[in-house]
Amino acid sequence: MRRANRAAALRSANYVLSLWLFFNPAMARADWACVPGETSCKTVFIVHNSWHAAIVLSRGDLGLDVLPELSDFPGAEFIEFSWGDKDYFPDPNSGYFAAIKAALWSSGSVIHLVGFNGSMEQFYRGADIIELRLTLAAFSRLLENLGQTFARGQTIGRAPASPGLFPDSRFYPATPTFSLLRTCNTWVAEILESAGVPVSPRMVITAGNLASQLAPLALRRR
Repeated sequence: MRRANRAAALRSANYVLSLWLFFNPAMARADWACVPGETSCKTVFIVHNSWHAAIVLSRGDLGLDVLPELSDFPGAEFIEFSWGDKDYFPDPNSGYFAAIKAALWSSGSVIHLVGFNGSMEQFYRGADIIELRLTLAAFSRLLENLGQTFARGQTIGRAPASPGLFPDSRFYPATPTFSLLRTCNTWVAEILESAGVPVSPRMVITAGNLASQLAPLALRRR
């Protein structure tokens, strides 16, 4: 009985600690967020409109060893990563049935990469841009999990590309499966959580859900 009571107390303590770290991001920052003046920090941008969120990284911070698909974007200054249903995402004007199918019985997913140069504010006019600064270790974890999103063939070493939504963009087969409870916004939260950022993907369905969790953690919001 005493052993069971101690186990229950330990579970309760872990739960309280998790809540404390979630609602006190300053304490959780030691693992993922840079202190002022740290020179090895890496910047991660989360860009979202009213329904869709994406991760944007500097091309100079990325290597082909982890993300070989970047060879498709040799001249880009920034790379946008976003994820969605493999049928609906490439054709968002396909209608209500395709949207319902994606939400309820998706047959797979894709990751969409966009390369661009210049001002982020100009490229994403009207969108919200959230800036996070990650430690080098946290950034490495983020890249590792981004790389694991791609469904790569065992023989070619990289995911096959298909045309994207914009001139300098590509779709690639991806994992896991899209659903009503795992949206593009949930996926962004999962990638950030894998890096140690204190967000809860289970509480993210919409872009607004994601933005509200990131607001107290952001270095800057535009």
